[in-house]
Amino acid sequence: MAATASGRQAWRQLMRNTTITTTTCTTSSNLLRQQLPQYSSVLRRQASSTAQSSSRRVATQSPPSALRQQHRSYSSGAPPPPGGNKNQFKVWPFVVIIALGSGGYVLLANRRKKMPEDAQSPSAAAFSPSDVTVLFVLGGPGAGKGTQCANLVRDYHFTHLSAGDLLRSEQDRPGSQYGQLIKDCIKNGTIVPQEVTIALLENAMRAAISSSQKQHHHKFLIDGFPRKMDQALKFEEIVCPARLVLFYDCPEAEMERRLLERGKTSGRADDNADSIRKRFRTFVETSMPVVDHYAGGGRVVKVDATPSPDRVYTVTQDKLREVLGDKL
Repeated sequence: MAATASGRQAWRQLMRNTTITTTTCTTSSNLLRQQLPQYSSVLRRQASSTAQSSSRRVATQSPPSALRQQHRSYSSGAPPPPGGNKNQFKVWPFVVIIALGSGGYVLLANRRKKMPEDAQSPSAAAFSPSDVTVLFVLGGPGAGKGTQCANLVRDYHFTHLSAGDLLRSEQDRPGSQYGQLIKDCIKNGTIVPQEVTIALLENAMRAAISSSQKQHHHKFLIDGFPRKMDQALKFEEIVCPARLVLFYDCPEAEMERRLLERGKTSGRADDNADSIRKRFRTFVETSMPVVDHYAGGGRVVKVDATPSPDRVYTVTQDKLREVLGDKL
């Protein structure tokens, strides 16, 4: 009985201690919940203050110091962040590309050094100025270019090539793929594509040289060409550089009078008032820049075409002798 009473007493004492402990924990937990917002606010202020202080220290450090500090943090044995630094700049692909490009350039330069000189230069023109003298004869429609060219052919053995005559012959040639195009351009007073005109002129020059008994120098008067600056540049590139431009200057009213008179017997579709005005505007807008370009290089002989044809020819002879000398 005594043992039983002693056991009950010990059990009751244990229960009282447990109740006290539970009550104490509950009280402490309630107290902690009440004070937790205050602690959280204090912790946030401390964290903010610490971050600001750290930012000021990093900002005042020189870039090398900041980089060294960052490097030490990664080399201190701490594991790198998961997945690595996704923003890390990769340099090696650019190094490889630069190396390959430099190597290719060196190989190309060495190969060009080994190439023959003729293979490196662009294709030469069809004719050399030492073998061929080319005079461009320009002037507005009706300025008298054809008449003066005929006189030069008679007295100085030039070969006269009229770009207009070649185009008109080509438009009437059976089976010509350019016939209708040329016909429309002539009728409207516009310029035929340069590829067509230059090809016709080059072919005519070759035919004249092959049929001539002369073995050496050949002289050509190319009448009514070039009509545009790009025609001049392309002709000199692929056919032959021109020695000079023979420019016959004539007022529009006089040219119109002459062409209307010629139209009574010429049968040409462009010898009418409307076509004449279109042709004159085209000449001023496109051909005069050619004259100005060659004048800038000292390669223009300008002749006033208003007087009579004989007087114009006399002036032409005098001026050409001054420039060409024995080559005339």
